[in-house]
Amino acid sequence: MTTDTRYKRSDFQSGQEVKWCPGCGDYTILASVQNFLASLDVDREKHVFISGIGCSSRFPYYMNTYGMHSIHGRAPAIATGVALANPELTVWVITGDGDALSIGGNHLIHALRRNVNLKILLFNNQIYGLTKGQYSPTSEAGKRTKTSPLGSLDHPFNPVSLALGAEATFVARTIDMDREHTTRMLKAAYEHHGTAFIEIYQNCNVFNDKAFQILTGRGERDANRIYLEERQPIIFGANDEMGVVVGIDGAQIVRIDDVGLDAIQIHNPARPEPGVAFALSRLAHGPSGPTPIGIFRQVQRATYGDLMDAQIADAMAKNKANSISDLVQQHGTWTVE
Repeated sequence: MTTDTRYKRSDFQSGQEVKWCPGCGDYTILASVQNFLASLDVDREKHVFISGIGCSSRFPYYMNTYGMHSIHGRAPAIATGVALANPELTVWVITGDGDALSIGGNHLIHALRRNVNLKILLFNNQIYGLTKGQYSPTSEAGKRTKTSPLGSLDHPFNPVSLALGAEATFVARTIDMDREHTTRMLKAAYEHHGTAFIEIYQNCNVFNDKAFQILTGRGERDANRIYLEERQPIIFGANDEMGVVVGIDGAQIVRIDDVGLDAIQIHNPARPEPGVAFALSRLAHGPSGPTPIGIFRQVQRATYGDLMDAQIADAMAKNKANSISDLVQQHGTWTVE
């Protein structure tokens, strides 16, 4: 992304050697994020990257910004503290399907429901890559791995459905190799006030290669990528011959010639209720057929930080305190009504 700003991508590259496997999709995501941040003309010191544990969680080392490589699954909790302590910062959470949806599942859903002002990027490669190929919470049923040699019995999470179920105010999906689309999603997430959640399909070419072939392969992608564009009918296919309708039975894929263009769902991510967005997320439980990418939901709701600041200000006014320090050091009790 090239604009007339004071930064270049190289300004966001740290001196650390990038140590991912050759061909890993993480390289492309890193480049997309660095290029996007360089386009903003925002001080590098205003960005903080918090990660957990996993291949994706090496990310803060490679960013010339503030950051912290934290502990397994706890990145949303630590990032919440950073965001609340300094609202002037843009706080990015970098996590993976195993880190966020297994040990970190509880922290993730509560950050989403509270609407903390965070930008959460979940790299989903449907495998545990750092620990060498065990099945993850997003691995498909029947997946044969070192920890499921006869095939996984687990029903996988759909991260977009999970985020919508937690009533996240911004939910999107993109693909590592589609840098233009990824940049659009990053821009929308950055501009969103509240928790912005982006699932990024990311290829692990060592332990789960071509897991997203149906969406990335030259011969398959046009027939299987369902781009969600605001105020546009949801149509797709090599010749835009397919579409999506939403009714009492959920979202369904149809041939436009069979139902007519007027029957096709017009996408509205700002719809207050998440039901339609959830129905769209169920079109594909994983990348095994036509799969929506883009912004599923984008609504406004008071953030946790805004509500906390208002609560503190109210308590200070009622107790005639000039600062938080005065408030907590007062003798006796607070007045809470």
